[in-house]
Amino acid sequence: MHNHRSEEYPGEIHLRRLTIDEALIRLDRYLNDAFLAGLPTVRVIHGKGTGALRQAVREELKDHPLVKSFRPAALEQGGDGATIVELANQ
Repeated sequence: MHNHRSEEYPGEIHLRRLTIDEALIRLDRYLNDAFLAGLPTVRVIHGKGTGALRQAVREELKDHPLVKSFRPAALEQGGDGATIVELANQ
């Protein structure tokens, strides 16, 4: 049986140009949806900028119950402008 929900939630979310508050609300909603869709990993694109959004996103990921681990993206995945998140097991 094919899980059609996965198509609704691409493996990344773009948070650039949002305020930190907006970004964290969207991130939380996205992580919940991605978890329910059964995605094992997702990419959070926060951009480089001043680094404030990246720092806020990573602080949020540290304590999020659905996050197993996270790491800075490899250069070809966006480098400092993105974070790869491994979601907790279902």
